[in-house]
Amino acid sequence: MLVRVLLLVESAALRRRLTRLLRSTDVLVSPVLQPDEFWAQMGRESCDLVLATRAALPQVLPEAVSTLHGLPERPELIVVVDREDPEDRASLLAAGVMAVIYHGLPDATVREALGALVGRRRETLRRGVRAQQAETRSRLSDFVSNSLVMQRLLALASRVAEADTSLLIVGETGVGKEWLARAIHTESRRSEAPFVAVNCAALPEGLLESELFGHEKGSFTGALRSRRGYFELAHGGTLFLDEIAEMAPPLQAKLLRGLQERKIQRVGSEELIAVDVRIIAASNRDLEAVIEAGELRRDLYYRLGVVTLTLPPLRERREDIADLVNNYVKQFRVQLGRPVAGISPEALEALEHYVWPGNVRELVNVIERAVLLCKSTELTVDDLPESVVASTGWTQTPQATARRSMKWLAGDELLSKPLGVARGELVTSFERAYLIRALRSTGGRVGEAARRAGIDPRTLYNKMKLYGLQKEEYKS
Repeated sequence: MLVRVLLLVESAALRRRLTRLLRSTDVLVSPVLQPDEFWAQMGRESCDLVLATRAALPQVLPEAVSTLHGLPERPELIVVVDREDPEDRASLLAAGVMAVIYHGLPDATVREALGALVGRRRETLRRGVRAQQAETRSRLSDFVSNSLVMQRLLALASRVAEADTSLLIVGETGVGKEWLARAIHTESRRSEAPFVAVNCAALPEGLLESELFGHEKGSFTGALRSRRGYFELAHGGTLFLDEIAEMAPPLQAKLLRGLQERKIQRVGSEELIAVDVRIIAASNRDLEAVIEAGELRRDLYYRLGVVTLTLPPLRERREDIADLVNNYVKQFRVQLGRPVAGISPEALEALEHYVWPGNVRELVNVIERAVLLCKSTELTVDDLPESVVASTGWTQTPQATARRSMKWLAGDELLSKPLGVARGELVTSFERAYLIRALRSTGGRVGEAARRAGIDPRTLYNKMKLYGLQKEEYKS
């Protein structure tokens, strides 16, 4: 994890020396050239440590420490002194400074001391990152899928998570590409470092370059201060580049160079900054077609896609819908403070028959809405959006009732209905299932199916119409 140090030293020679010694400890050093601009620069540039001589500080120590600790990053102060004085050191530490360093010591000693202090600060920052990520941490083991395709995908993701190679995740909008990227990050050796997500389609080319690589003050109109980019922010961790195919080709070239050299340049700077990040890219497009159209560099595609993970759309893994629905009902019940305990078989069937053009993201939205609007302890069809219900053809007609799953028969849901209603639903379900078997066994020949059922063919036709059965579906 990169530690940002603001250097407030009045002597140019000492400033150069400390900068040289600090850069050997994996830090980003920003010197304050005008001490009277210190607080203004603090407002423009976030930092983790301030290394300063006492004379250069614009405030007395207790006030300076208090002001620093009141900033969002809560930077620590290290004071550099020109003589060793135990009493002075004690008073400085009592004022709240992190440490005191005597710069008259040899380079190796000063470098070692600075390295230890930077390491302490880095560990503090890592603990903060862990605390922030704890609530949103995704794990591959958290996802239990009934879909063979998803099971294979999760097994592959688990294997590649341990490696440190670039990955490419492809799939339709809303299938959970960022969720998978976060889960892989959590399972990797980088899990305690930042996970930074960037939507390449959300920013114009010029702004995206600045956001990715950072910029120096004055490098373009409106650049009023230097700024770190996402590469630096993700140092030691994972950088997730969503919608990579939307990145402009010139910027793709700069990205490729950064990946190959593991160094980047801020906009407006000639200095190379070493970065240690794992790249996970994602797209909802056919990347081979994008390459053929000249919109994506093939060499970048090969660099990113060492391993490609393809997330299937929700409509191709309907066997997971019930578990997903139940999980999100529990989540939103707590989040929204609603008394919803479950979902009715009818409502679940409607969800299982919906095509889900927005995939899991749409499902989450539908369940959150339903839990919010539900007036009882169970979600029903009435709580679902009309667009979902209408597209599935769900109705309260006899043929729809007959299609209801009978799995509730073995559970406590059986007693949730009056005896007459339960008997009627069982009769219609049984009758429809019986007629389907009869039609299937006769290859869709209505006359033969009617004979086996012991009913008139005209009666069978009427029941087929009632239950929505087509003889063509059963022809062998």
